Amino acid sequence: MKAEPAAQARLLDLQELDSQLHRLDHRLRSLPEIAEAAELKERADALDAELITAQTRVSDVARHQRKAESDVDQVRTRAERDAKRLESGQITNAKDLQNLQSEIESLGRRQAELEEVVLEVMEQAEALNAEVGRLSEEREAAVAKFTEVTARRDTAAAEIQWDRTRLTQDRQRVAEDIPADLLGLYDKLRAQYDGVAAAPLRYGRCNGCKLALSTVELNEIRATPADEVVRCEDCRRILVRTEESGLGVPGAE
Repeated sequence: MKAEPAAQARLLDLQELDSQLHRLDHRLRSLPEIAEAAELKERADALDAELITAQTRVSDVARHQRKAESDVDQVRTRAERDAKRLESGQITNAKDLQNLQSEIESLGRRQAELEEVVLEVMEQAEALNAEVGRLSEEREAAVAKFTEVTARRDTAAAEIQWDRTRLTQDRQRVAEDIPADLLGLYDKLRAQYDGVAAAPLRYGRCNGCKLALSTVELNEIRATPADEVVRCEDCRRILVRTEESGLGVPGAE
C-alpha cells in the first residue's frame, strides 16, 4: 500500500487522538463514583428490605397487642360481673358461692397472666419501633448519599463526554487527511491490536511493541520508498517513519 509521507504522518495524529479517546472511555468506566453509587444503591435496597421486614413485625406485634388487650378486657369484664353477682347477695347456696369465688380467683389469675403478656408485647413493640426508626434514618442517609454521589458521577461523566465530543470532532478532521484505503487498514489494525494501529519508528525501535528492529529490518525499511506503507515485523502495526527513525538516509523518512 502506498500513501504520501504526510498522510502517513497524520496517522500518528489520529492514533494520539484515538488513544486519548480510549483513555477517556476508560476514565468514564472507572469513575470511583460509579462503584460508590452502586454500593450505596445496594445498601439502600438492603435497608429497604430490612425496613419492610421490621414494619411487618411491628404490624404483627400491634395486632398481637390488640388481641391481648381485648382478652384482658373480656376477662376483666367477666370478673367484674361475677364480683357484682357475689356482692349482690342473690346467691345463697354455699356451693354456688364457692364456685363463684373460685371463678373470680381464676379470672384474676388469668387477667394477671394476660396483662403480663400485654406488657411483654408492648416492650416488643417499643423495641421494634425503635428498630424501624433506626433503619429509616440509615436508609434516608444512604439515599441522600446516593443522590450526592450520582450527582458527582453525572457531572464527571458530562465533563468527560464534553472532552470526548471535542476529540471526536478533531479526529474527524484528521481522518479527512488520510486516504480511505490507509484509513481502512488503520481502523482494522486498531481493532486487532488493543486500539494501537500506528506507531512511530524512533531510533530504530517500534514504539508500538517497543522492540528494536534488527539491522536487516532497518536496511529493508531504508531501501523502501517513502510513500510505501511499512509495518513492524513483530507487532504488525503500521510503522511511520519520522526524523528520529534512526535510518540515517536522507529522503527515506
